[in-house]
Amino acid sequence: MVQELITTGIALVSVAGVYAASAARVVKQFERGVVFRLGQLHGGGVRGPGFTMVVPIVDRLHKVNMQIVTMPVPAQEGITRDNVTVRVDAVVYFKVVDATNALVEVEDYRFAVSQMAQTSLRSIIGKSDLDDLLSNREKLNQGLELMIDSPAIGWGVQIDRVEIKDVSLPETMKRSMARQAEADRERRARVINADAELQASKKLAEAAAQMSEQPAALQLRLLQTVVAVAAEKNSTLVLPFPVELLRFLERAAPTPLPASDAQPDQRPASDRQAPSVPSIPAAPPIAPDPAGPPDPADASGPLSASDLRKAFDLLSASDPTDPTENPRDPSEPPGTTEPPGTKGT
Repeated sequence: MVQELITTGIALVSVAGVYAASAARVVKQFERGVVFRLGQLHGGGVRGPGFTMVVPIVDRLHKVNMQIVTMPVPAQEGITRDNVTVRVDAVVYFKVVDATNALVEVEDYRFAVSQMAQTSLRSIIGKSDLDDLLSNREKLNQGLELMIDSPAIGWGVQIDRVEIKDVSLPETMKRSMARQAEADRERRARVINADAELQASKKLAEAAAQMSEQPAALQLRLLQTVVAVAAEKNSTLVLPFPVELLRFLERAAPTPLPASDAQPDQRPASDRQAPSVPSIPAAPPIAPDPAGPPDPADASGPLSASDLRKAFDLLSASDPTDPTENPRDPSEPPGTTEPPGTKGT
């Protein structure tokens, strides 16, 4: 009798263990459980995270993930409002906020959200211009999010965010856009260069007006330019000589003393320089002699250098080697010339 009781107790414990094992369920923290009893939604509501029990064979527990799901939207090819063929892909971030509706209202909420995202993306492409797709994506993302979120609310799904990832353009359109951007850059560069030239011309005009008041400033600026150019030793410098400087030197030249006030040169004859040849006007043309052939030396034209030298020697009254001595008086006999510095003593 005792053995039968023990056997029965062991059997009951075994059955209870098997029942507990088959009825026990564990719901994770990021999940929610929905119980269907004999195919009908159980009135107990959504089971929270942790340990829970269900009736074996009668109840079925469906777990729904409540995390944010990242779903890529396949690239959709369409024609924009300005008749440009583009290929756009996006990504959708959503999560389940009502586990019951996500299981009851829609067969597969993931597939439904994916198809709705693709349809909305095609609609956005057809309603937008190419410039909006390239530069105004924030506005398009908001419009796409509203289009997907409207039907998803009844499914117990909330669209968290929608982002357009990439916009693929045809190669011809890329080249056209590159040429347009290059032309715009060139236009801006020319405008900037012209503005710089205008500003530089104004500053140069102001500098010229300032230098015109002081002519020495122009000479100083010229010398500064010469110094800057001479710093590089790989170029040849051609220095212009201003006419104003020549006129200044001409005015600053000393006036030559009269011949009576000139002092004799006490230096030796070897250290003295040769006298400069005075300029003699050209002789008038000589008529040819009818008695005979013309002499080549008497040809018409200016005198030669040798003729000028001879004329200067004849006109010189003193020794040619010492042109600074006092001229000799023609009335005095030769050899009576007084030495320099002794006349009148």
